[in-house]
Amino acid sequence: MIVDSDKNPLPPALLPGPSDKLLFELEEIYKDLHANPELSMREYRTADIAAAWLKQHGFEVTEKVGGTGVVGLLRNGEGSTVMLRADMDALPIKESTDLPYASQATGTDRFDQPTSIAHSCGHDMHVAWLMGATRILAENRSAWRGTVMAVFQPGEETAQGARAMIADGMVTRFPRPDVTLAQHVMPLSAGEIGWRTGTMLSAGDSWEVTLFGRGAHGSMPQKSIDPVVMAASAVMRLQSVVSREVAMTDSAVVTVGTLKAGLSENVIPDQAMLRLNVRTFKEQVRNRVLAAVKRILEAEAAASGASKPPAFSVLSEYPVTRNDEAATRAVAAALEEHFGTARVHEVQPATASEDFGLFGAAWGVPVVFWVVGGIDPDKFAAAEIAGKVDELPANHAPDFAPVIHPTLSTGIEAMLVAASNWLAPNITKA
Repeated sequence: MIVDSDKNPLPPALLPGPSDKLLFELEEIYKDLHANPELSMREYRTADIAAAWLKQHGFEVTEKVGGTGVVGLLRNGEGSTVMLRADMDALPIKESTDLPYASQATGTDRFDQPTSIAHSCGHDMHVAWLMGATRILAENRSAWRGTVMAVFQPGEETAQGARAMIADGMVTRFPRPDVTLAQHVMPLSAGEIGWRTGTMLSAGDSWEVTLFGRGAHGSMPQKSIDPVVMAASAVMRLQSVVSREVAMTDSAVVTVGTLKAGLSENVIPDQAMLRLNVRTFKEQVRNRVLAAVKRILEAEAAASGASKPPAFSVLSEYPVTRNDEAATRAVAAALEEHFGTARVHEVQPATASEDFGLFGAAWGVPVVFWVVGGIDPDKFAAAEIAGKVDELPANHAPDFAPVIHPTLSTGIEAMLVAASNWLAPNITKA
């Protein structure tokens, strides 16, 4: 743990965990957020709820940062500044959990397509966590000193939010934190926490690619340059990038999530569109894989006799999430002391991606990101015994939703314990 005259660790006991009354209130807020999800950069209702909560508990609140972002400051004497972040956005997914508070929301996605909307990544739980932590900090100001910066971030799912807040003056408009802290619900047993130093999450790159052919009647393929065949060949060839161009000691994932072409079964269209995603941990591997993807798509177009090469556009770019060594070990030690070593584990890097690290990079301060389990412990234990952990609902699946308890209390306590490494005890000297 961090120990010096200015940054004595605040004993977790000085900040109480959430009371049953607070947990009940936050559970109702969580269910409301879950039933009313909002897509990236459109989190108007969620942002209003977060801002009102912060104002109610004495924070200085700035709204509409980078669009719908909310920043709250609680200044409580001299000391370190700690940034706590929660992302707010949901996904264009139709929920299939059958929960009584399951989302029925619909809207249009960023491509102006009709879609269902669901909190299938758990960001509603993240909002509830930060709301709980900020209230406990506000109600116990006599126990600590320093400044808490609560950030409710938009657009994490599209890698827009952190960049938008930074572009809107985040670094110059608000105090420079001594550390940036965030956590994410994941398909681990609820009540357990995972951490690691260094590389925590992969880089993520998403592209949209348009392949150009020549349309014709379905009965006259000789008059066409068929973009459907072109796209199908490209998709199959792309699967060889990881197996044949990435060393077994490295890691990468290439996924084609969208393939669209044509409207009628007897019409050969003139275009096909793919949306693909690449995940990597090393910059060298990232560059190699992206170059291979581009090469294969261009080569398939040329092999098909396309009139022009494919058109590429970037949908999103996530950096690798790298945790600061010293700060992360301090947080891990505090979490182990509070929860016990049976509930706190070092984990392997995950192939998920995050834009949270951009905040730390913009300020030049440490980043610490950890994960909190959200799967019912009995179900998780049974899946482990049966060797079926990979079959449990995971983030971005339509049936993913964390069990509320003990996920809610664990996340709130973890935020408070982590922040306590930088918020000094409020000790009055004689």
